[in-house]
Amino acid sequence: MTYEPGSLEGERLLLTDERPRRRRRWIIAALVVLALVGGWFVFRHEKAAPPAAASADAGAPNVTVVVPGRQVVDRTVSATGTLAARREMPVGVAGEGGMVSRVLVEPGQWVKAGQVLATVDRSVQAQTAASLAAQISVAQSDLTLAQAELQRAKSLVDRGFISKADVQRRIATRDAAAARLQVSRAALSEQRARNARLDIRAPAEGLVLTRGVEPGQIVSSASGVLFRMAKGGEMEMRAQLSEGDLQAIHVGSRATVTPVGDTRQFAGQVWQVAPIIDPQTRQGIARIALAYNPALRPGGFASTSIIANAGNAPELPQSALQSDEQGNYVYIVDAANKAQRRNVTLGPVDNNQVAIATGLNGNERVVLSAGAFLNPGQKVTPILRRQGS
Repeated sequence: MTYEPGSLEGERLLLTDERPRRRRRWIIAALVVLALVGGWFVFRHEKAAPPAAASADAGAPNVTVVVPGRQVVDRTVSATGTLAARREMPVGVAGEGGMVSRVLVEPGQWVKAGQVLATVDRSVQAQTAASLAAQISVAQSDLTLAQAELQRAKSLVDRGFISKADVQRRIATRDAAAARLQVSRAALSEQRARNARLDIRAPAEGLVLTRGVEPGQIVSSASGVLFRMAKGGEMEMRAQLSEGDLQAIHVGSRATVTPVGDTRQFAGQVWQVAPIIDPQTRQGIARIALAYNPALRPGGFASTSIIANAGNAPELPQSALQSDEQGNYVYIVDAANKAQRRNVTLGPVDNNQVAIATGLNGNERVVLSAGAFLNPGQKVTPILRRQGS
Protein backbone atom coordinates (compact mmCIF):
# COMPACT_ATOMS: atom_id res chain seq x y z
CA MET A 1 0.00 0.00 0.00
CA THR A 2 1.30 3.39 -0.91
CA TYR A 3 0.56 6.78 0.50
CA GLU A 4 0.81 10.01 -1.14
CA PRO A 5 3.36 12.43 0.06
CA GLY A 6 1.92 14.99 2.41
CA SER A 7 -0.95 12.74 3.45
CA LEU A 8 -1.64 12.06 7.14
CA GLU A 9 -0.78 8.40 6.89
CA GLY A 10 2.52 9.16 5.19
CA GLU A 11 3.61 11.50 8.06
CA ARG A 12 2.87 8.84 10.62
CA LEU A 13 4.95 6.29 8.75
CA LEU A 14 7.95 8.68 8.55
CA LEU A 15 7.82 9.33 12.31
CA THR A 16 7.69 5.61 13.02
CA ASP A 17 10.85 4.97 10.91
CA GLU A 18 12.81 7.96 12.43
CA ARG A 19 12.63 6.88 16.08
CA PRO A 20 14.73 3.66 15.75
CA ARG A 21 17.34 5.59 13.75
CA ARG A 22 17.75 8.19 16.50
CA ARG A 23 18.06 5.51 19.19
CA ARG A 24 20.82 3.77 17.22
CA ARG A 25 22.65 7.07 16.79
CA TRP A 26 22.61 7.67 20.58
CA ILE A 27 23.85 4.15 21.32
CA ILE A 28 26.67 4.48 18.80
CA ALA A 29 27.67 7.85 20.23
CA ALA A 30 27.72 6.45 23.78
CA LEU A 31 29.91 3.52 22.73
CA VAL A 32 32.34 5.88 21.00
CA VAL A 33 32.60 8.02 24.16
CA LEU A 34 33.22 4.94 26.36
CA ALA A 35 35.88 3.69 23.96
CA LEU A 36 37.66 7.06 24.06
CA VAL A 37 37.59 7.23 27.86
CA GLY A 38 38.84 3.65 28.21
CA GLY A 39 41.66 4.29 25.78
CA TRP A 40 42.68 7.40 27.70
CA PHE A 41 42.93 5.44 31.00
CA VAL A 42 44.91 2.67 29.37
CA PHE A 43 47.29 5.23 27.91
CA ARG A 44 47.79 6.88 31.32
CA HIS A 45 48.40 3.54 33.03
CA GLU A 46 50.93 2.36 30.47
CA LYS A 47 52.71 5.69 30.63
CA ALA A 48 52.98 5.63 34.48
CA ALA A 49 53.92 1.95 34.89
CA PRO A 50 57.52 0.98 34.12
CA PRO A 51 58.18 -1.70 31.58
CA ALA A 52 58.25 -5.24 32.94
CA ALA A 53 61.87 -5.53 31.96
CA ALA A 54 62.76 -2.54 34.14
CA SER A 55 61.30 -4.04 37.34
CA ALA A 56 62.97 -7.37 37.03
CA ASP A 57 65.56 -8.74 34.76
CA ALA A 58 64.28 -11.54 32.60
CA GLY A 59 65.76 -14.87 33.77
CA ALA A 60 67.58 -13.43 36.85
CA PRO A 61 67.23 -15.88 39.79
CA ASN A 62 65.71 -14.69 43.05
CA VAL A 63 68.13 -14.73 45.99
CA THR A 64 67.48 -13.87 49.64
CA VAL A 65 69.86 -11.26 51.01
CA VAL A 66 70.41 -9.65 54.40
CA VAL A 67 72.24 -6.56 55.63
CA PRO A 68 74.01 -7.91 58.76
CA GLY A 69 75.01 -4.63 60.43
CA ARG A 70 77.36 -4.87 63.41
CA GLN A 71 76.66 -6.47 66.78
CA VAL A 72 78.56 -6.98 70.03
CA VAL A 73 80.19 -10.39 69.64
CA ASP A 74 80.89 -12.55 72.68
CA ARG A 75 83.72 -15.00 72.44
CA THR A 76 83.93 -18.12 74.60
CA VAL A 77 87.41 -19.06 75.82
CA SER A 78 87.90 -22.52 77.27
CA ALA A 79 90.69 -23.28 79.72
CA THR A 80 91.76 -25.58 82.52
CA GLY A 81 93.43 -24.87 85.82
CA THR A 82 93.53 -25.52 89.56
CA LEU A 83 91.27 -24.45 92.41
CA ALA A 84 92.71 -22.50 95.32
CA ALA A 85 91.74 -20.20 98.15
CA ARG A 86 91.40 -16.67 96.87
CA ARG A 87 93.06 -15.26 99.99
CA GLU A 88 94.94 -17.97 101.84
CA MET A 89 95.94 -17.14 105.41
CA PRO A 90 98.78 -19.11 107.04
CA VAL A 91 98.48 -19.21 110.83
CA GLY A 92 101.44 -19.89 113.13
CA VAL A 93 102.78 -19.09 116.58
CA ALA A 94 102.84 -15.39 117.35
CA GLY A 95 104.36 -15.65 120.85
CA GLU A 96 107.22 -17.51 122.47
CA GLY A 97 105.56 -20.88 122.03
CA GLY A 98 105.71 -23.99 124.17
CA MET A 99 103.86 -27.28 124.33
CA VAL A 100 100.48 -27.42 122.65
CA SER A 101 97.83 -28.37 125.18
CA ARG A 102 94.69 -28.37 122.99
CA VAL A 103 93.72 -28.19 119.32
CA LEU A 104 90.15 -26.98 118.96
CA VAL A 105 89.38 -27.07 115.21
CA GLU A 106 89.49 -29.48 112.28
CA PRO A 107 89.96 -28.90 108.52
CA GLY A 108 86.73 -27.91 106.82
CA GLN A 109 85.43 -26.11 109.90
CA TRP A 110 84.20 -22.52 109.66
CA VAL A 111 85.66 -20.18 112.32
CA LYS A 112 85.13 -16.56 113.32
CA ALA A 113 87.71 -13.82 113.60
CA GLY A 114 89.68 -14.16 116.85
CA GLN A 115 88.44 -17.69 117.56
CA VAL A 116 90.99 -19.87 119.39
CA LEU A 117 92.34 -22.62 117.14
CA ALA A 118 94.84 -24.13 119.60
CA THR A 119 96.31 -23.35 123.04
CA VAL A 120 99.87 -23.62 124.37
CA ASP A 121 100.61 -24.65 127.94
CA ARG A 122 101.08 -21.56 130.10
CA SER A 123 101.61 -22.91 133.62
CA VAL A 124 104.95 -21.08 134.03
CA GLN A 125 103.67 -17.90 132.46
CA ALA A 126 100.63 -17.94 134.76
CA GLN A 127 102.91 -18.01 137.83
CA THR A 128 104.90 -15.11 136.45
CA ALA A 129 101.72 -13.13 135.99
CA ALA A 130 100.65 -13.89 139.56
CA SER A 131 104.04 -12.69 140.85
CA LEU A 132 103.72 -9.45 138.95
CA ALA A 133 100.21 -8.94 140.31
CA ALA A 134 101.58 -9.33 143.85
CA GLN A 135 104.28 -6.76 143.10
CA ILE A 136 101.56 -4.32 142.14
CA SER A 137 99.96 -4.79 145.56
CA VAL A 138 103.32 -4.13 147.26
CA ALA A 139 103.90 -1.02 145.17
CA GLN A 140 100.38 0.21 145.94
CA SER A 141 101.02 -0.20 149.69
CA ASP A 142 104.32 1.68 149.47
CA LEU A 143 102.59 4.51 147.64
CA THR A 144 99.81 4.69 150.24
CA LEU A 145 102.36 4.83 153.10
CA ALA A 146 104.48 7.46 151.36
CA GLN A 147 101.40 9.62 150.74
CA ALA A 148 100.34 9.41 154.43
CA GLU A 149 103.79 10.35 155.67
CA LEU A 150 103.86 13.32 153.31
CA GLN A 151 100.53 14.57 154.65
CA ARG A 152 101.77 14.36 158.27
CA ALA A 153 104.99 16.15 157.39
CA LYS A 154 103.07 19.02 155.79
CA SER A 155 100.98 19.45 158.96
CA LEU A 156 104.07 19.56 161.18
CA VAL A 157 106.26 21.83 159.10
CA ASP A 158 104.21 24.90 160.06
CA ARG A 159 104.76 24.14 163.76
CA GLY A 160 108.50 23.86 163.29
CA PHE A 161 108.78 20.20 164.21
CA ILE A 162 109.92 19.20 160.66
CA SER A 163 112.05 21.16 158.27
CA LYS A 164 111.10 21.88 154.69
CA ALA A 165 113.94 19.58 153.54
CA ASP A 166 112.23 16.65 155.28
CA VAL A 167 109.00 17.50 153.44
CA GLN A 168 110.81 17.50 150.11
CA ARG A 169 112.34 14.08 150.86
CA ARG A 170 108.91 12.67 151.62
CA ILE A 171 107.59 14.14 148.35
CA ALA A 172 110.36 12.34 146.48
CA THR A 173 109.60 9.11 148.33
CA ARG A 174 105.94 9.43 147.41
CA ASP A 175 106.77 10.02 143.71
CA ALA A 176 109.15 7.03 143.60
CA ALA A 177 106.47 4.77 145.05
CA ALA A 178 104.00 5.97 142.41
CA ALA A 179 106.55 5.25 139.64
CA ARG A 180 107.21 1.74 141.01
CA LEU A 181 103.46 1.11 140.96
CA GLN A 182 103.27 2.14 137.29
CA VAL A 183 106.22 -0.12 136.42
CA SER A 184 104.55 -3.06 138.15
CA ARG A 185 101.31 -2.51 136.33
CA ALA A 186 103.10 -2.26 132.96
CA ALA A 187 104.99 -5.49 133.66
CA LEU A 188 101.77 -7.30 134.49
CA SER A 189 100.09 -6.00 131.33
CA GLU A 190 103.05 -7.18 129.25
CA GLN A 191 102.96 -10.63 130.80
CA ARG A 192 99.24 -10.96 130.24
CA ALA A 193 99.70 -9.95 126.59
CA ARG A 194 102.41 -12.61 126.22
CA ASN A 195 100.13 -15.20 127.77
CA ALA A 196 97.29 -14.23 125.42
CA ARG A 197 99.58 -14.77 122.44
CA LEU A 198 99.98 -18.37 123.51
CA ASP A 199 96.47 -18.87 122.16
CA ILE A 200 96.67 -19.48 118.39
CA ARG A 201 93.72 -17.51 117.00
CA ALA A 202 92.06 -17.06 113.61
CA PRO A 203 93.13 -13.73 112.09
CA ALA A 204 89.79 -13.39 110.24
CA GLU A 205 86.59 -15.26 109.59
CA GLY A 206 87.01 -18.11 107.17
CA LEU A 207 87.40 -21.79 106.44
CA VAL A 208 90.09 -23.98 107.98
CA LEU A 209 91.86 -25.76 105.13
CA THR A 210 94.70 -27.64 106.83
CA ARG A 211 95.86 -28.47 110.35
CA GLY A 212 99.53 -29.11 111.05
CA VAL A 213 99.72 -29.37 114.84
CA GLU A 214 98.75 -31.91 117.50
CA PRO A 215 98.47 -31.76 121.31
CA GLY A 216 101.83 -32.31 123.03
CA GLN A 217 103.78 -30.85 120.12
CA ILE A 218 106.41 -28.25 120.98
CA VAL A 219 105.96 -25.15 118.87
CA SER A 220 107.68 -21.81 118.53
CA SER A 221 107.86 -18.90 116.14
CA ALA A 222 110.20 -21.02 114.00
CA SER A 223 107.70 -23.88 113.69
CA GLY A 224 106.18 -22.43 110.54
CA VAL A 225 102.54 -22.74 109.48
CA LEU A 226 100.25 -24.64 111.85
CA PHE A 227 96.93 -23.90 110.12
CA ARG A 228 95.91 -22.70 106.67
CA MET A 229 92.68 -20.79 106.21
CA ALA A 230 90.66 -19.39 103.32
CA LYS A 231 89.62 -15.87 104.20
CA GLY A 232 85.85 -15.61 104.04
CA GLY A 233 85.76 -19.07 102.45
CA GLU A 234 86.32 -17.42 99.08
CA MET A 235 87.74 -19.66 96.37
CA GLU A 236 89.18 -19.08 92.94
CA MET A 237 90.24 -20.94 89.83
CA ARG A 238 93.61 -20.16 88.34
CA ALA A 239 92.99 -20.72 84.65
CA GLN A 240 95.96 -21.22 82.33
CA LEU A 241 95.48 -19.24 79.11
CA SER A 242 97.53 -18.68 75.98
CA GLU A 243 98.78 -15.22 75.10
CA GLY A 244 96.07 -14.69 72.49
CA ASP A 245 93.23 -15.77 74.78
CA LEU A 246 94.59 -13.72 77.66
CA GLN A 247 94.37 -10.59 75.52
CA ALA A 248 90.59 -11.10 75.14
CA ILE A 249 90.00 -11.54 78.88
CA HIS A 250 89.45 -8.59 81.18
CA VAL A 251 88.53 -8.07 84.83
CA GLY A 252 84.81 -8.67 85.22
CA SER A 253 84.48 -11.28 82.46
CA ARG A 254 81.85 -13.88 83.34
CA ALA A 255 82.95 -17.50 83.68
CA THR A 256 81.52 -20.94 84.40
CA VAL A 257 83.68 -23.42 86.34
CA THR A 258 83.21 -27.20 86.41
CA PRO A 259 85.35 -29.20 88.88
CA VAL A 260 86.69 -32.55 87.70
CA GLY A 261 84.36 -35.38 88.68
CA ASP A 262 81.40 -33.06 89.19
CA THR A 263 78.65 -32.21 86.74
CA ARG A 264 77.67 -29.02 88.55
CA GLN A 265 78.71 -25.67 87.16
CA PHE A 266 79.64 -22.72 89.34
CA ALA A 267 79.33 -19.12 88.22
CA GLY A 268 82.37 -16.92 88.69
CA GLN A 269 84.00 -13.73 87.54
CA VAL A 270 87.53 -12.89 86.51
CA TRP A 271 88.96 -10.66 89.23
CA GLN A 272 92.61 -10.59 88.15
CA VAL A 273 94.49 -11.10 84.89
CA ALA A 274 98.18 -11.92 85.11
CA PRO A 275 100.41 -9.00 84.10
CA ILE A 276 103.14 -11.38 82.91
CA ILE A 277 103.48 -14.40 80.61
CA ASP A 278 105.50 -17.45 81.59
CA PRO A 279 108.47 -17.45 79.16
CA GLN A 280 108.61 -21.26 79.21
CA THR A 281 104.96 -22.17 78.63
CA ARG A 282 103.92 -18.90 76.91
CA GLN A 283 100.83 -18.87 79.11
CA GLY A 284 99.32 -16.52 81.65
CA ILE A 285 96.86 -16.93 84.51
CA ALA A 286 93.35 -15.53 84.83
CA ARG A 287 92.05 -15.76 88.40
CA ILE A 288 88.32 -16.46 88.61
CA ALA A 289 86.59 -15.58 91.90
CA LEU A 290 84.12 -18.18 93.20
CA ALA A 291 81.76 -18.18 96.17
CA TYR A 292 82.23 -20.78 98.90
CA ASN A 293 80.93 -24.25 98.17
CA PRO A 294 82.06 -27.57 99.69
CA ALA A 295 82.48 -28.98 96.17
CA LEU A 296 85.26 -26.46 95.45
CA ARG A 297 88.34 -28.00 97.02
CA PRO A 298 91.63 -26.12 96.84
CA GLY A 299 94.22 -28.06 94.89
CA GLY A 300 91.59 -29.71 92.68
CA PHE A 301 91.48 -29.53 88.90
CA ALA A 302 88.69 -27.80 86.97
CA SER A 303 87.70 -26.57 83.52
CA THR A 304 86.16 -23.22 82.69
CA SER A 305 84.43 -21.31 79.92
CA ILE A 306 85.07 -17.57 80.01
CA ILE A 307 82.91 -15.09 78.09
CA ALA A 308 85.24 -12.60 76.44
CA ASN A 309 84.10 -9.53 74.55
CA ALA A 310 85.51 -9.77 71.03
CA GLY A 311 84.16 -6.34 70.00
CA ASN A 312 81.66 -5.33 67.30
CA ALA A 313 81.46 -7.37 64.10
CA PRO A 314 78.91 -8.50 61.49
CA GLU A 315 77.23 -11.83 62.16
CA LEU A 316 75.88 -14.20 59.51
CA PRO A 317 74.18 -17.60 59.49
CA GLN A 318 76.45 -20.46 58.51
CA SER A 319 74.38 -20.99 55.36
CA ALA A 320 75.80 -17.75 53.92
CA LEU A 321 79.40 -18.99 54.12
CA GLN A 322 81.24 -20.77 51.33
CA SER A 323 84.79 -22.09 51.21
CA ASP A 324 87.26 -23.35 48.64
CA GLU A 325 91.00 -23.65 48.25
CA GLN A 326 91.30 -19.86 48.49
CA GLY A 327 89.55 -19.72 51.87
CA ASN A 328 86.18 -18.60 53.21
CA TYR A 329 83.96 -16.24 51.25
CA VAL A 330 80.43 -14.95 50.82
CA TYR A 331 78.46 -13.53 47.90
CA ILE A 332 77.25 -9.96 48.08
CA VAL A 333 74.88 -8.17 45.71
CA ASP A 334 76.23 -4.88 44.39
CA ALA A 335 74.32 -1.78 43.29
CA ALA A 336 73.79 -3.29 39.81
CA ASN A 337 72.18 -6.40 41.37
CA LYS A 338 75.14 -8.55 40.40
CA ALA A 339 76.58 -11.23 42.66
CA GLN A 340 80.18 -10.57 43.69
CA ARG A 341 82.52 -12.78 45.68
CA ARG A 342 83.90 -11.34 48.93
CA ASN A 343 86.66 -13.13 50.87
CA VAL A 344 86.16 -13.07 54.66
CA THR A 345 87.93 -14.09 57.84
CA LEU A 346 85.83 -15.85 60.45
CA GLY A 347 85.59 -14.81 64.08
CA PRO A 348 83.86 -16.50 67.06
CA VAL A 349 81.09 -19.01 66.33
CA ASP A 350 77.97 -18.88 68.52
CA ASN A 351 75.18 -21.40 67.90
CA ASN A 352 74.29 -20.98 64.20
CA GLN A 353 75.80 -17.51 63.90
CA VAL A 354 79.36 -16.79 62.74
CA ALA A 355 81.08 -13.48 63.40
CA ILE A 356 83.01 -12.01 60.46
CA ALA A 357 86.36 -10.70 61.65
CA THR A 358 87.43 -9.11 58.36
CA GLY A 359 85.98 -8.69 54.87
CA LEU A 360 82.62 -7.08 55.63
CA ASN A 361 81.61 -3.70 57.00
CA GLY A 362 78.08 -4.79 57.84
CA ASN A 363 76.23 -2.60 55.31
CA GLU A 364 76.54 -5.01 52.34
CA ARG A 365 73.69 -7.11 50.96
CA VAL A 366 74.88 -10.66 51.63
CA VAL A 367 73.36 -13.72 49.97
CA LEU A 368 72.03 -15.98 52.71
CA SER A 369 71.84 -19.22 50.73
CA ALA A 370 72.25 -20.66 47.25
CA GLY A 371 75.71 -19.08 47.05
CA ALA A 372 77.11 -22.33 45.68
CA PHE A 373 74.94 -21.93 42.55
CA LEU A 374 76.03 -18.37 41.78
CA ASN A 375 78.88 -17.09 39.68
CA PRO A 376 80.73 -13.80 40.11
CA GLY A 377 79.05 -11.09 38.05
CA GLN A 378 75.80 -13.03 37.64
CA LYS A 379 72.64 -10.94 37.53
CA VAL A 380 70.21 -11.71 40.38
CA THR A 381 66.95 -10.43 41.83
CA PRO A 382 67.62 -9.67 45.52
CA ILE A 383 64.88 -10.23 48.09
CA LEU A 384 65.77 -8.46 51.34
CA ARG A 385 65.16 -10.26 54.61
CA ARG A 386 65.43 -8.46 57.91
CA GLN A 387 67.82 -9.73 60.57
CA GLY A 388 66.08 -11.99 63.05
CA SER A 389 63.11 -12.76 60.78
